[in-house]
Amino acid sequence: MPQPKRWRVEQTYGILILHRRLVRDYEHRPSSSASRVYWAMTHVMTRRLTGANAPTWRTAQAVAA
Repeated sequence: MPQPKRWRVEQTYGILILHRRLVRDYEHRPSSSASRVYWAMTHVMTRRLTGANAPTWRTAQAVAA
């Protein structure tokens, strides 16, 4: 049953890629990079717990069209 685990890992990577600083390795120290991952996942968890929608870059007119 490795497929569901793989899907979960790939989903997590996809969520992390939405955070701009994690797309490339901007940080010089591994501890700094790890802290960015913790902050990104904390943001994801708080958004899920509060039920808040993520702000979108699309305008209402573009979505309606």
